[in-house]
Amino acid sequence: MTLVAGVDSSTQSCKIVVRDLESGQMIRSGRATHPVGTEVDPAAWWAALQTAIADAGGLDDVAAISVAGQQHGMVVLDESGAVIRDALLWNDTRSSAAAKALIEEFGAEDLIKRTGSTPVASFTATKLRWLRDAEPENAAKVAAVALPHDWLTWRLLGYGPQGESPLGPDLSALVTDRSDASGTSYWNPGAGEYDRDLLVAALGHDAVLPRVLGPSELAGTTVAQADAGVPEGIVVGPGAGDNAGAALGLGAEEGDVVVSIGTSGTVFAVTQVASADPTGTVAGFADASGLFLPLVATLNAARILDVTTALLGVDHTALGDLALEAAPGADGLVLVPYFEGERTPNLPDAKATLSGMSLASTTRPNLARAAIEGMLCALADGLDAVRAVGLREKRVLLIGGAAQNDAVQAIAAQVFDAQVEIPEPGEYVASGAAVQAAWALTGVRPEWSVSIIARPASDTRPEIREAYAAARAIY
Repeated sequence: MTLVAGVDSSTQSCKIVVRDLESGQMIRSGRATHPVGTEVDPAAWWAALQTAIADAGGLDDVAAISVAGQQHGMVVLDESGAVIRDALLWNDTRSSAAAKALIEEFGAEDLIKRTGSTPVASFTATKLRWLRDAEPENAAKVAAVALPHDWLTWRLLGYGPQGESPLGPDLSALVTDRSDASGTSYWNPGAGEYDRDLLVAALGHDAVLPRVLGPSELAGTTVAQADAGVPEGIVVGPGAGDNAGAALGLGAEEGDVVVSIGTSGTVFAVTQVASADPTGTVAGFADASGLFLPLVATLNAARILDVTTALLGVDHTALGDLALEAAPGADGLVLVPYFEGERTPNLPDAKATLSGMSLASTTRPNLARAAIEGMLCALADGLDAVRAVGLREKRVLLIGGAAQNDAVQAIAAQVFDAQVEIPEPGEYVASGAAVQAAWALTGVRPEWSVSIIARPASDTRPEIREAYAAARAIY
């Protein structure tokens, strides 16, 4: 049996899956937590990866591995390969003013032509501009810029700061892939190349950027790092951004729209042609298979349910039970869930609102239902935006832990005006990375099956989204 491994280094944790190359069967898995916060020392990710590897039974029998990870995070390295400051993560919104400055300098239309997207506070370029303006001494030290999965792949291969890695600080060995590069705001998905002028405008000077690998291209092979649990000779794949990894793990095809409910919410689809949304709502990303991945992201998704369960003093199952006690539309109670600002729409300083409160409507069941409806309505707005750039969906694949909640499934069938399907629970980002590992090892993309466990009957209730749109109009 030949085994391959995939890693998902997300905001919250590091997960690793080990799969059989031929069947895709899960053989074993491991995980470790990440620190909480919007800026993190990348060393914590490397430590978590080592813990997850050990938790999964090690890599001694693994032939290939690939790392998918959270997008956009800013990892800045000096000439010695050392991390200059903690990485700013995608959900750090302090660079919102920097995003506006870049748009003013270049114009939204020009930026969309050059990068497929307009920059928002999540994107790497805006974080580099923030660094240039807020911490000029640190910005001046930057010799290379990497993304989280780039840096972890580099460390996995044996590179890193002098004295901490067997191969030392070879910055030219940094690699990335199309999907993660397309979230930087200085790489052009259509042309497949970096836009150095935009990098310089953001950082203030040029720097080493990771080489962009193709879908099945090897990043290299590992050298022995006994302390890290990494044996010699494992093939390392190119890696991917988390959403592109999930698309690979699901085997998403053209016409499939994936709605992922995690810390953030995302709506994305695999397409043959690069998208360019003149409104800037849809990010024209690349995918991890050589195609494209138009994407809409929200900052607030599953944590909407987390805060509501805490408020009501229930767990997620009981929250769903309460929500199903209420009628569609929650008797007029509407939650617009911009608790920590929002990325789509681009409202980094916004806060959530709860409206339609009356003595009759302000009940525990209605509040539970309004939380789920608000979360799903924000994602349904994302589906409308992706449709506006030409997508014609066949189905909506609802994934993430919250997708397993009966109430979320039932209410999704009322909010979305498309067939909703629920794939079997799985670590799809890590599984997509395992697909990459297999692809890099053999040169052939594996076709591992994914089961659909639920197809809730379509029960579209337009009044839910109408009420949400009216409440959202105050922003």
